[in-house]
Amino acid sequence: MPYSLAIFDLDGTLADSFPWFLRTINDVADRFGFRRVADEEVEGLRHASTREILTRLEVPLWKLPAIARHARRLKAEAAAEISLFAGVEAMLEALSQSGVQLALVTSDSEANAREKLGDAAALFSHFDCAASLFGKPAKFRRVIRRAGAERSRVISIGDEVRDIEAARAVGIACGAVCWGYAAPAALRAQKPDHTFERMDEIARALGPVP
Repeated sequence: MPYSLAIFDLDGTLADSFPWFLRTINDVADRFGFRRVADEEVEGLRHASTREILTRLEVPLWKLPAIARHARRLKAEAAAEISLFAGVEAMLEALSQSGVQLALVTSDSEANAREKLGDAAALFSHFDCAASLFGKPAKFRRVIRRAGAERSRVISIGDEVRDIEAARAVGIACGAVCWGYAAPAALRAQKPDHTFERMDEIARALGPVP
């Protein structure tokens, strides 16, 4: 079995929240005083890194914690609008049955994450939530320590360039999914250890499926 611990991102990886994000972003921009996103800009931003996006939208870094708290509240209110991607439950169940520990590291709150995951939340051994925009490396280290896993057998799976950067910062493998926030080309340019085009590819790559 190649991996003993899989650390998942939530939004854009397990939960289909990008449509909600597009409906919400300009209201958040108006509230916090950064630049609105025009429809024709969306695809270009999907090819940019997180830092490039912040620069293009003129988001002051000191406002990020308040923006994150506000976004978590909005997501809680919109929970019924955000569903899991097709095949998530089956993929997580297959990994759990094959002996892979599951962890969730997300910028969302644990309450929101558990509500989105529904019954699948019970498959996760570790939750470390409310991560800051660039705070995932510290949370990865904490989850790995709690799980008692060797870093050579840990993989992080996400949908953004910053997820790949965070995994490399702590010396673990990284997998990128092609159905989330970042454009597949932007993710492939980072040369992740695994690139997933379909949900069912994850279980086959991470461990033997019963």
